[in-house]
Amino acid sequence: MSQIPAGPISATRIGLFAPVASFRDPMFPGVTRCLPVPPPSTARGMLAAGVGQPGYAPMLGMAAHAEGAGTDLETYHPIAVDGKNPAIGGRVPARKGGMTIRERTFLVNLHVTLWVPDEDGRQVACALRRPVWALRLGRSQDLVHVTDIRQVTLEPVSEANVGWALAPTGAHKAAAASTLRLASIVSLDRLSTRYHSYLWCPDGGGHRPVISAYHDQGQAVWLLSP
Repeated sequence: MSQIPAGPISATRIGLFAPVASFRDPMFPGVTRCLPVPPPSTARGMLAAGVGQPGYAPMLGMAAHAEGAGTDLETYHPIAVDGKNPAIGGRVPARKGGMTIRERTFLVNLHVTLWVPDEDGRQVACALRRPVWALRLGRSQDLVHVTDIRQVTLEPVSEANVGWALAPTGAHKAAAASTLRLASIVSLDRLSTRYHSYLWCPDGGGHRPVISAYHDQGQAVWLLSP
């Protein structure tokens, strides 16, 4: 990993806001644990919806944080694998454990900033003004609002404010950083998912030395490849 990128690049900065959002952690099967930030695959899926191209997966930078979190209860109705019980939509009968109530954690007032470089960024900027499909982050009911679309120049930097940026492992040494295992991209048939490890600071990372980073008005930006 080189210390400083070769030169400045043009990019589109996109501001997003979701009143409520939830991102299930696939590393804990059977448990509705919520990730603190949307995975890059989720952000790419939202951009693909806006552009109207399934499988669209641009390089992007991301920073995200939520103002709070909560927990609610949800009722789950498992579907029978053999397709039986058509009268009740193929669900497993209640007498066989067909209904389960679980806690679901969700994020409140989620703020996300994306940086999409070069031509992809210009395409996304046009698409998000009139998206082909509804823009969602997380589950189907978690609509997201576009709050800002702006052309910026990302400058190479050796020190910057890490903040809530998603960074590759080894990109900085903020003591508050957590390592998250997140999906980077999901195949169109959803049969395969590529995961990567990322650094993210729950309370912001502060100003410090960074590796292979750009900055936008002092905010560190790492461009993440799918």
